[in-house]
Amino acid sequence: MAIVKRRIGLEQEFFLVDEAGSLSDRADEFLKSCQLKAQAQGLNPNYFVAEFVKSMVEINTPPADTAKELGKVYLKNLKFALSVAQQMGLRLYPLSSYPLHTTPVMRDHPNYHIQARTVGKPKFLHAGKCTGTHLHLEVPPGVIDPRVAVSYNSTSAQREELLNIYNLATACDSALISLTRACPFYEGQALGLAAHTIRYRGSETFGWEGVYTNLQPVGGLMPYAESVEGLVEQQFARYYAWLQAMEKASIEPNLLLEAGGSLLKSAWNPVRLNKLGTVEVRCIDSNYPSVILAVITLLENAAKRVRQENLTVRPAKGMQIFELVGDHLYVPNFEYLNGELLYTSATEGIKNPKVRAYVNSILQFASALGGEGANFLAKLSRHLDQYQTIEASILQEFTPTTAQLSLDTGLRLVRSCCDKLEAQVSLIDIENPLAALDTDELLLLHQH
Repeated sequence: MAIVKRRIGLEQEFFLVDEAGSLSDRADEFLKSCQLKAQAQGLNPNYFVAEFVKSMVEINTPPADTAKELGKVYLKNLKFALSVAQQMGLRLYPLSSYPLHTTPVMRDHPNYHIQARTVGKPKFLHAGKCTGTHLHLEVPPGVIDPRVAVSYNSTSAQREELLNIYNLATACDSALISLTRACPFYEGQALGLAAHTIRYRGSETFGWEGVYTNLQPVGGLMPYAESVEGLVEQQFARYYAWLQAMEKASIEPNLLLEAGGSLLKSAWNPVRLNKLGTVEVRCIDSNYPSVILAVITLLENAAKRVRQENLTVRPAKGMQIFELVGDHLYVPNFEYLNGELLYTSATEGIKNPKVRAYVNSILQFASALGGEGANFLAKLSRHLDQYQTIEASILQEFTPTTAQLSLDTGLRLVRSCCDKLEAQVSLIDIENPLAALDTDELLLLHQH
């Protein structure tokens, strides 16, 4: 049987800060400099992108064939951006929330105004206070149709692969939250929760006040797709939920289309279909390269195994971990995944035995294929009870003495994180970035 080859891609959001650690609204100036210098060096200027607030930027990669190749171009683009920032007296802060109070300055773009009016500006501004990393898993060319979600002309094999990768990404949601928890502080307070998760997707059930608390079809995790018809119905139901929310906010539907909105672009879910021809995984905290490389390796190996062994990925009643039976990969049922498991991952994380067993089952599944990165995943599985998130290591070093993080301590934390980002980019061998994962310092993340 021929091995199916699919590509992967990455987007990571960063806060832009000055040398003291304060947020900077110089994103336009910084991005223009990146783009001009990139062109002069023969690099693609489109990898350096504006975000919806002026203190945030996004660094992208082109599609890559392997995790190693993706790691190389990711680090190359990040190293380039850091050098431009340094020349301008700026720095990139890499973690998922800025630790101190901030009032983001939103860009004047119709699409952003529509979102702000629909969900309410105070809620929408949470999206400007936390950053994420998006990983793209390619599916068969042409199977995703931006107009109708899934192409009428696609084959049954192509549609089945789409369903399996979509379900795999969905099933990994809480694992990615648990492994990548980055900054423990949000608006100066240690929440004891995964701040990016609760402030972005929100939840009425758990009382999490976030951007999409009352619009879960648009910004929460959507159920598994049992069939291609179900996946298509899900996309249209979400689209109509957004249109209804707009109508409730007295916004004309035609304004959405004029602003570039569409069936697929009106989705901000943790897992979504992208018109680029990918399943986009959006639940990952922005973090240091060591953590991002680990996630790239985990998802690429898991997706590769599903494709190569032609596995069917479906939820099973009562299932709380990944379990392979024949050619079926059974994954946690959605009620558990988006209920108890989500809540426990956003509160206790890896320390919780159920979360740890679930994450470990994914690591074992992804490492069993062998090949590049498998040794790291197996090693992480063996040492999972020692795993320490960046969030936990920061709390050890920056435990606040009062309920509110002081300005001086917060700025010191920001500068420390910028230092570590720059040190990691210098330390990791760009030609063989996955080799860095086999060192204990980066594997177990003991030191902030």
